[in-house]
Amino acid sequence: MRATSCARLNRTTTPLGVPRFEALTHHQARSCTLSGHERPITVIKYNADGDLLFSASKDQIPSMWRSENGERLGTFHGHKGTIWDLDVDRFTNCLLTASADATVKLWSCRTGECLDTFVHRGPVRGVCWAEDNRRFATISDPFVEHNAKISVWDKENPSEAIQEIDLPKIDGKRVNATNIWWTYLNEHIFVSMDNGVMRLYSPETGNLVNEIVAHEKKINRVQFNRDKTLAITSSADFTSKLYDAVHWKHLYTYKTDRPVNDAVISETKDHILLGGGQEAMSVTTTSGKVGKFETRFFHLVYEEEFGTVKGHFGPINALAINPNGRDYASGAEDGYVRLHHFDKSYLDMKDPVPEAEDEEGESKEEQKDESDEQQPEEYDESVHDA
Repeated sequence: MRATSCARLNRTTTPLGVPRFEALTHHQARSCTLSGHERPITVIKYNADGDLLFSASKDQIPSMWRSENGERLGTFHGHKGTIWDLDVDRFTNCLLTASADATVKLWSCRTGECLDTFVHRGPVRGVCWAEDNRRFATISDPFVEHNAKISVWDKENPSEAIQEIDLPKIDGKRVNATNIWWTYLNEHIFVSMDNGVMRLYSPETGNLVNEIVAHEKKINRVQFNRDKTLAITSSADFTSKLYDAVHWKHLYTYKTDRPVNDAVISETKDHILLGGGQEAMSVTTTSGKVGKFETRFFHLVYEEEFGTVKGHFGPINALAINPNGRDYASGAEDGYVRLHHFDKSYLDMKDPVPEAEDEEGESKEEQKDESDEQQPEEYDESVHDA
């Protein structure tokens, strides 16, 4: 079911703009290849405790894995279309899956049984639990005469949505939503669009609260950190951007030379992980080296790339990092999920702080100057005798 291999975290060939920041040169990431899917991976997520990993692909069958060793614990059968998104509740009791078959299904994580089915008017692109673990929000694509919609559901009432928010056409063109989240304390519903725009809606009234133009092209995915104070975007315009998720202020931009399909924020280090690669339609004629299918590591503050992890033979479509920061997973167009465990040298590595080093260097120079000034003058006998 799985094969074990070793993947090196390589230093990038481009020198770092911050000379004091050491690149990762010899660190190892122990990797397991999880080969339970037959088609391209679309989404992967850890549960809140980090001991389980959930994955979905275009083969219609989500899987649950043990993150410690990559053992597959079970599968969820019932969908008839691609699984575009999934989300597990805080206590790992229930799993939600959003599918192109125009349904969202509620599953028991313990038994794999389908508990309920929530029918939509079009293919469902995203799903996300609210923090009360009772409500959840979905986004569905336009279908026939229906526009794209945001729907809020109660898991106890699958027959009818609590709230529906219509996403009308812009300049005569239909808009597709790509990602959906609840912000901190369920204050707003966050939605990203295929036109590079991010929107915040009121879950009570359905009114548009804020709109942010983040990218020039499609936003492929948005990820929040655990306390939902930061959000990072991934775009087809070759960039990923970090936002303050409280005031929605742009903080940093991470530039690449390929489309970015997913990005995650480390919970334990000031690191950003980016995944993407060449367009899937050209993958069959491109080697892994040329297609640039590796996971790229950036420093969160300095915006500098300092390492890569290779292993996939197609564009990386999904990334997830364990809440404990000890491992991360990547899923790609090749149909494989790779589970990467960081070794002790990476986990113990501390990122230098340039400001602190500058202050330390200046203080040493000042101490040296003071010692030179306090040094007594040598006694010159010839001058004394004269």
